Amino acid sequence: MNTKNVHVVLGAGPAGSTIAEQLAGRGLSVRHVNLSPIEDAPQGVETAVADVSDPAQARAVTEGAAAIYHAVNVPYHLQVDLMPGIGRAVLAAAAHHGARLVILDTLYPYGEADGDAITEQTPWAATSRKGRLRAELDRMYLDAHRRGEAEVVLGRSADFYGPRVLNSTLGAAFFPGALAGEPALGFGDLSLPHSYSYIPDIAAGLATLGTTDRADALGRVWHLPTVPAVSTERIHELVADLLGRPVRTQVLPEPTPNAVFDEQFMAEYAEMFYQHRIAQNMVSRPFEETFGQQPTPLADGLRTTLEWYRGQGG
Repeated sequence: MNTKNVHVVLGAGPAGSTIAEQLAGRGLSVRHVNLSPIEDAPQGVETAVADVSDPAQARAVTEGAAAIYHAVNVPYHLQVDLMPGIGRAVLAAAAHHGARLVILDTLYPYGEADGDAITEQTPWAATSRKGRLRAELDRMYLDAHRRGEAEVVLGRSADFYGPRVLNSTLGAAFFPGALAGEPALGFGDLSLPHSYSYIPDIAAGLATLGTTDRADALGRVWHLPTVPAVSTERIHELVADLLGRPVRTQVLPEPTPNAVFDEQFMAEYAEMFYQHRIAQNMVSRPFEETFGQQPTPLADGLRTTLEWYRGQGG
């Protein structure tokens, strides 16, 4: 492998694995890094084990990087404690190597601001612990870019759905039940518009940010390609159309434990449950127009997701 121009993907969850797949599909040299061994990397992708919260390990495992893709996640109840250290170590590694740092980000920094049309200009108004954390980290990344310490770009996503996605409100809480004809879980007010991002589109968008030659694309936040929000009820109707039968839904009006999300997770998620009580429409038009990359139509993404869950026995 050419180790002088490597695209290093950190994290082997659904996002990291799909990013590595997208980069490899573009014919790039890819190193995929995780805290534990990666068993299912695409052919030709180098794998490595490292704890990137350790600055020395983060720097060593990103040697030769042209771009570093930060898709590391940790157990939900540990995010506030662990993500700052990971962010600082990864940023320092990018600065040391002169590599571009591409951050996979969330909508958390916006809090409850302007849910009807969340754009890159929407104020950062987070009041939750995890929302404030994400906003603080994002400021750290962007400040480093402005100071010339590292080349940084952020790509934000709404709630994931798609192949490999399990721990999402449109993941293992919904699709296995829908396929089995059993109650499928829905959160909060299903009649409200809510954005869902198809994970292959998110990965492709991050790969574009990691490889673009456009200097004006850097040092800023982008909303990655996501279809305009529809109600979660409409999502369920589309899945019913694809299955050829109604989908029975169990609505979770409050963040209480259930078969998929345990007590520990839901206790941490409670502060984020506002996302299912307000409209949440993430607008990604600037990215689409700048890079010519359109989001996958909902029906197509849902069809592929159902096929993936069928293959998992879901």
